[in-house]
Parts: sequence; C-alpha cells; structure tokens
Amino acid sequence: MPEVPEAPAVRTERLLLRRFRDHDRESFAELNGDPSVMATIGSPMTRVQSDAFLDRIEAGWDERGFGLWCVDLDGECLGFTGLTVPWFRDGVEVGWRIRSAYWGHGYAPEAGRAALAFGFEEVGLDEIISFTAVTNTNSRRVMEKLGLQRDPTADFEHPSLPEGHPLRPHVLYRLDAAGYRARS
Repeated sequence: MPEVPEAPAVRTERLLLRRFRDHDRESFAELNGDPSVMATIGSPMTRVQSDAFLDRIEAGWDERGFGLWCVDLDGECLGFTGLTVPWFRDGVEVGWRIRSAYWGHGYAPEAGRAALAFGFEEVGLDEIISFTAVTNTNSRRVMEKLGLQRDPTADFEHPSLPEGHPLRPHVLYRLDAAGYRARS
C-alpha cells in the first residue's frame, strides 16, 4: 500500500468527516451502546469498550495514514465512516455506523462515498471491500448504493462469533479502482 500523509478533514454536501476529539466520546458511546445500532453488529458496548474502540481508531490513523472519521453534522458526532483493515483477513474495508436517531437521512451513503473517494484517489487503493451480517439489509443497501458488488464466493462466517450465532453468516462486497472510476 502506498504511503500517505495524515488525512485532512473532508467536507461533503452536509457533513464534515474529521478525526475524533475527546468531546466526541459521549456521543460515540451512545452510538455503540444503542441496541438498535448494534442489533446486526453484536452486543452493545459499555463506555469502557467504546472508549477502547475509539482509542484503536485513533491509533489506526497514526499507524496507516487512513482510518475511521467522525461523521460530524453541525458540530455533533453522528457516528463514523472511513477505511480500516480487518483483523482477520486481507483487504481494506469501508465502513460506517450512524446513531439511530439519524437513520434514513442518507448520511451513511454520503459519508461512505467520501471514504471511497479518499481510498481510491488519495490512498491509491486497488480495491475496497465491505462486509456485514447477512441480515443487515440496511448496510447492504448502502454498499449497493456506493457501487460495491456482492461477491458470493467470498461470503464467510465471522470468526469472532460462535458457531450457530445468527450474526455469524456474513456477505462480502467489493469495488475495484476501475469500477470506482467508471462510476465517478
């Protein structure tokens, strides 16, 4: 992967994608502790777990020069979007998580488009993947809006979930640089 400088904040039509700040921790914990948000991801996080996750996000930026941004709407942290490296497989994943009070306004696709642009245009990635539980129809719809294509040959059982867990079956979507350029 090419070396890149630290990411600047990115503006979309309505959002500011920026590094997290200490004052975002409360909203971030609300996001990660919301049973509606976590229903297709896993168990709601405690404040300690959420803070540790945010610390890992920030360390990822420092380590790789890309990561997960805070999705900021008029100074309020709605959630996150950006690029990350999954701990259990190769590839760079685009992802998002938005507080449930803000669902249905198109913030995830808007933020996701900016994350894809950053990944292909600034980082120089050849491919970006995304994956979710089979049952997470909302995230799958966002992936499709962003132009990612499902690769059924790469669907998998999530390794952090036990055999038989309803969220264990996952689908994988892909977008390569040529496909991104064709859509842009």
